[in-house]
Amino acid sequence: MARPIYYVDRSDIREGKLADVRSGLRDLAAFVEEREPQLLAYHFYIDESASTMTLIATHPDSASMEFHMELGMERFRAFSTLIRMTSIDVYGDPSTAVVARLREKAEMLGGGTVTVHTEQAGFSRWP
Repeated sequence: MARPIYYVDRSDIREGKLADVRSGLRDLAAFVEEREPQLLAYHFYIDESASTMTLIATHPDSASMEFHMELGMERFRAFSTLIRMTSIDVYGDPSTAVVARLREKAEMLGGGTVTVHTEQAGFSRWP
């Protein structure tokens, strides 16, 4: 049985770009919601100082994440003048192709780190 993949990325918002980031996030979220019905969750957050953006996503499996990366890469590129990515953390078992695309994304958006965390124990109580 495929296991979910949890994705968290963090980025610094460039000076004077907050309004553009907020607008871009709304557009990206709508784009993803319309085209990726398999995606379980996709949420953007901005911290209280309005200087850091965090994305939290839940994919049902690695294939979903691979599709997301393929579909969204050009849209992600549009954020390169708005943010500086600091980290990507992936929890689960993404394919090597997904990890390669994540490293490409991190480099494109500022050179943040990519870390994959493998599950050791636990459970979920959702359908």
